[in-house]
Amino acid sequence: MTPAELAAVQAHLRRMLGNERIKLATPQRRNASVEMFVGSEFVGTVHRDVEDGEVSYAIQIVVLAEDLSQIN
Repeated sequence: MTPAELAAVQAHLRRMLGNERIKLATPQRRNASVEMFVGSEFVGTVHRDVEDGEVSYAIQIVVLAEDLSQIN
């Protein structure tokens, strides 16, 4: 993902989800998934896909079972 795409996707997510703390970070490894954070907390990855000339971005959000117990 180019820096311009990264910035555009990040801006869209912030607007759509109403959260300015969303941050997309370029991975250390080449061709690895872009990491998504809310504040300093890792929440998932963003994947770029091209199919039939159409570009889309998919977000995979990670929820750990241990985090669920903190709610109760």
